[in-house]
Formats: sequence, C-alpha cells, structure tokens
Amino acid sequence: MSPRTLTGWRKSSHSHFEENACVEIGTGPGVVGVRDTKQPVPRPILVYSATAFAAFVDHLTAGR
Repeated sequence: MSPRTLTGWRKSSHSHFEENACVEIGTGPGVVGVRDTKQPVPRPILVYSATAFAAFVDHLTAGR
C-alpha cells in the first residue's frame, strides 16, 4: 500500500506543540501509518497492520 492512500492524519494527544514535536497517525484499509512531523517533507511513514497497531496500543494502555 502506498503511504499516499493513508487518510485522516491526526496528532497524538501527547504531542508537544511548542517544539513541533508531533507524532501523527493516518489510516487506510487494514493499515495504520505513523509519521514524525519533525522530519522534512516527504516524511518517512511506518506502516503497520491495523491488528498489530491495535495490539501495540492495547499493550501501552493495559491496566489504565
């Protein structure tokens, strides 16, 4: 899948706006993309399966 097909990019609620230190996620059919706004354009994008990304988030938020 091409990163250009990812849509709905949004910033993490934990991003630090004053330093332009933002992590954004975008979605596509069955995948989630992650990019760092500090990187120059075109920004590299890590693409994960939606299942793997959900497992990652579940692990991070376990016990909360």
